[in-house]
Amino acid sequence: MFTGLVEGRGKIRSIDRRAGEIRLTIEPSFDISGCGIGDSISVDGVCLTVTGVTGKSFSMDASQETVSLTTLGLRRNGDHVNLERALRLSDRLGGHIVSGHIDGTGRIEKKENRQNSWVIRIGIDQTLSRYIITKGSIAVDGISLTVNECGQGAFEVNIIPQTGKDTCLLNKGVGENVNIETDIIGKYVEKLFKGRSSGEEEKRGSSIDLEMLTKHGFGE
Repeated sequence: MFTGLVEGRGKIRSIDRRAGEIRLTIEPSFDISGCGIGDSISVDGVCLTVTGVTGKSFSMDASQETVSLTTLGLRRNGDHVNLERALRLSDRLGGHIVSGHIDGTGRIEKKENRQNSWVIRIGIDQTLSRYIITKGSIAVDGISLTVNECGQGAFEVNIIPQTGKDTCLLNKGVGENVNIETDIIGKYVEKLFKGRSSGEEEKRGSSIDLEMLTKHGFGE
């Protein structure tokens, strides 16, 4: 589990491609002493497991499923990626709850400089739009961001100078792909309502519906 607050960048030192799977060797730009085999690290928002540590670099494997759903297969030697180590229970949750399980990729449609910040519009599959709300949270390449506005098939976010400095997102241009993870809470809510419509809630005796949510302050 992660927060979406990127710790720093890492440089890809090598990529080993094997029948749809890849092994990445990454050298971080910050101190990760104490990192060991089995640790979870978010790489551009993708939760991967450390499989080897050599000097200042670590290696991680990405399965064919992960490669097919993310931008990792597009990376090349020398590319920079966003890195975040797994959340500790003693940490402040400054971003939002990020699982590192990517829902799909989006494409940068617009990149506009506004004073010191940047506004980026990202096109996505319309099936993901239902999980995105204005002023809600979303993870783009592992970065926890607030949605400025959204519609069917696209949303906009604002990149402040500090975020632009600490991450790789502004290095990407219009037409490039990014990893997208929507807010996990919306997915659970959707499943609860689907279960009710199919009669599962009645069988279990659950009474979660719009009336109950409104009664407890979750309505508009």
